[in-house]
Amino acid sequence: MATLNKDVFGLSVENHELVKLAYDAYLANSRSSHAKTLKRGEVRGGGKKPWKQKGTGRARFGSTRNPIWRHGGVAFGRTGEENFTKKLTKTAKKVAIRQALSLKNKDKAILTLAADVKFTGKTKDAVKVLKDMKLEGKNVLAVATEKTPEILRSTNNLPNVKLVRATYLNVFDIMNADAIVFSDASMKATVDWLMGEEK
Repeated sequence: MATLNKDVFGLSVENHELVKLAYDAYLANSRSSHAKTLKRGEVRGGGKKPWKQKGTGRARFGSTRNPIWRHGGVAFGRTGEENFTKKLTKTAKKVAIRQALSLKNKDKAILTLAADVKFTGKTKDAVKVLKDMKLEGKNVLAVATEKTPEILRSTNNLPNVKLVRATYLNVFDIMNADAIVFSDASMKATVDWLMGEEK
């Protein structure tokens, strides 16, 4: 069992505001803007005035594509160009990740692989590791220094396992995992990344 860096895994999180901001930012930045509605000028038809201007006793209308009519255009609808992104500074993101890891460590959800664990590219290897660590059926976030072909082949067919590089950790994956599994190398890479100064 590796000794956990207190500056990464041992923070005292007084409130979850920053973690919440980073979590929401991840979801917002993952949104795509494909939905689009038709404005009154884009709806087909409606070129003819539905009835004459005066004398009918009804309200005046110039087009059946008016937004208040059935099958009319949509006022203030989605354009397909909405920008949902939310920005956090790199420093804030790293602090949020450190806080999230500290919360998971408090819940005893941070685990390290034994030094003799090797992946040969077979799924049964990963299944055996999960069974030995009593993680069967749990959502596992596996942190690696690199996504080697052997590790990818071992974990790709496991629906409850998500593999991520150490420098691509994010609050969303951390908070949704039941357990976070590091190797000694990925633990060091994570600490170096989170504690390194931004250039």
